[in-house]
Amino acid sequence: MLNILKKNFLVFFLLINSLYILSDEDPYIFIDENAQKMVRVLTEDSSLFETDRALYEDKIKEIFEPMIDFRRVAASVMGKKYYLLATKEERAEFVLIFKDSLLDTYAETLAQWGDSTITTEFPKNKEELSKNAEVKQTLDTGTSKYPISYKLRKSKDGWKIVNIIINGVNLGLTFRNQFQALAVSHNENISDTLRNWVSDAGTAGIT
Repeated sequence: MLNILKKNFLVFFLLINSLYILSDEDPYIFIDENAQKMVRVLTEDSSLFETDRALYEDKIKEIFEPMIDFRRVAASVMGKKYYLLATKEERAEFVLIFKDSLLDTYAETLAQWGDSTITTEFPKNKEELSKNAEVKQTLDTGTSKYPISYKLRKSKDGWKIVNIIINGVNLGLTFRNQFQALAVSHNENISDTLRNWVSDAGTAGIT
């Protein structure tokens, strides 16, 4: 009996471990698994939206934060010109600033979507993936459906999101335009630009 239990436990452990490995290697599974985790927060913890907004958004951030390559995204948002103008310390500072602002924006937006479902498009015939991939989803709010596209890049830590397009709104491009406009308004002073940075993509037209 003990040997059977040990064998069953070993099979269970190997199965769970293989799922984690598969998730790391397959961007579609990676995005879908985390999306469904967020849906569970949106539905099962919906009461927190009114009673404890900070805790509700923290639950979303906890899922979303490990999914993004913030260093690469922050560099893209700064753009080549301002990235080269910035010091090493300013670049590192913006990664942290952008990370906080993006998570706040994304969590607040998700929180307003309420009782929604998210469906991932899995390819019928999977081709061998390089370091880049695109995963498409459909957000169904109950009254409308909206397309979501995740651009991913594979790193030593597995697949990471480098851009998101929601309902036709390219968040990476939107944030880059905001950064450039802010930099110009502060006479291209990077320190002042970082001090006044606030990311805002609105609701991406999702209501």
